[in-house]
Amino acid sequence: MSTTPSAPVAATTGSAAPEPQGRRSILMLMTDQHRVDTMGCYGNTICRTPTLDALAASGTRFDNWFTPTAICTPARASLFTGAAPFRHKLLANHERNVGYIEDLPEDQWTVPEALREHGYECGLVGKWHVGEERTAADFGFEAEHYPGWHNTVDHPDYLAWLEEHGHPPYAISDRIRGTFPNGEVSNLLAARLHQPLEATFEHYLADRTIEMLTRYAEGARTGETPFFVVSSFSGPHLPYVIPDEYFDLYDPADVELPRSIAEDFADKPPVQENYSRHWAFDTLTEEQSRKLIAVYWGYVTMIDHEFGRILAAMEELGLADTTAVAFSSDHGEFTGSHRLHDKGPAMYDDIYRTGGLLRVPGCPPQVREEFVTLLDLPATFLDLAGLDTSPAVDSRSLLPIVRGEQVEWDDHVLCEFHGHHFPIAQRMLRGRRYKLVVNPESRNELYDLVTDPDELTNRYDDPELEGPRAEMLADLYRRLQARGDNFYHWMSSMYEVGHLDHDPTMSGLDEATYQG
Repeated sequence: MSTTPSAPVAATTGSAAPEPQGRRSILMLMTDQHRVDTMGCYGNTICRTPTLDALAASGTRFDNWFTPTAICTPARASLFTGAAPFRHKLLANHERNVGYIEDLPEDQWTVPEALREHGYECGLVGKWHVGEERTAADFGFEAEHYPGWHNTVDHPDYLAWLEEHGHPPYAISDRIRGTFPNGEVSNLLAARLHQPLEATFEHYLADRTIEMLTRYAEGARTGETPFFVVSSFSGPHLPYVIPDEYFDLYDPADVELPRSIAEDFADKPPVQENYSRHWAFDTLTEEQSRKLIAVYWGYVTMIDHEFGRILAAMEELGLADTTAVAFSSDHGEFTGSHRLHDKGPAMYDDIYRTGGLLRVPGCPPQVREEFVTLLDLPATFLDLAGLDTSPAVDSRSLLPIVRGEQVEWDDHVLCEFHGHHFPIAQRMLRGRRYKLVVNPESRNELYDLVTDPDELTNRYDDPELEGPRAEMLADLYRRLQARGDNFYHWMSSMYEVGHLDHDPTMSGLDEATYQG
């Protein structure tokens, strides 16, 4: 794609302005399946994102921000629980669930419930998608429930809003889709929406968010009842269904196809090629692939416009100087990278590295290089509220970084995946140069991100990388064991991971005591 690498910027030094005392109000702007390289602040020179660029310029832009898992429901559950997916156990989207639990446990601690207990107004507008039966309202949010993973354009509240404003109903044409291996028509990837911008579901969500902020504004201004508001958009998740002005905003001729379109799957887990066929990539023409990316960019720009409306309203309400604003996505999107669409059992940066922005009034504008994840936001929200962050067990507050402090931070990120359409176990350890992916069902992966940033060449069996491979295998093993992720048992028997301090057979029946 037509992007240029963003120049490295050192963390701002010197003393930051002191933060006002008291509990911060918090606004989170959230998207779904949003590539980091679609934003100007992350280097895209074509796709226009002025709102997010301004947020980045006035706050902290994290250049190594990842999702704990590239699938909607588990990632969102981690955002609201502060627990890694293996711990909260909500491992799959309901629509593709093949046997995992469907809802968070009844006794699961959550951020909105904790904030509400300490006097916060908590509201969520838009996509929830954290379980099947229990809704956002069951976890402390004021929220209209929108079931499913996509824009619920048949929702009664949206239909009433359309009628109230005299807008035309939802209708589409110019569908883009491929052909499944069995010859059937494949998933809808994009379509032209026959509604003006002002009638879109995104405009409606922005309206409802502004209404909520307006209701919460007085309590927030006085400091009596700060708010935690999440404005959660389903886009730019496929299918990219947007009106003319955005569907045709970018010229496909200006789109540079991702270099990883050269993927041949020769040294990759076989599931990746199967998944490419499922998403019918090879049944699309090059012209269609370019148009898809152009429309995706249009969707990103349209959502950026709606975010701009929300932030402008917050300014008008007198909340900008006292409200922390966060932006991120649950995960990324392939949009043709590695001959794939959507997300799935391939732990590439296209879907694991996302955008992460955080602006806290009184803190310096900066760009930071620490490895952080969406999972660090729960502790950050608690910290902004002046609360104990320990209940967010797998989370660490980003506030010290946002304040401009030099802090000791992990130089790797650990990610996990449990399946989408079918169960599959994967674990990933990603550092600054190397990425290791353990795939028990087939072959492992090791990428040198310096020489191969597009992750085209799997060097797991390359003798030249024997040292980094052994080091990362042992490191991943220790991390999994320390956090209690039982995936490490697979590694105990399959790989040389260093000294074992336990009986890997777990039998307990050997007459000799295991000495290690």
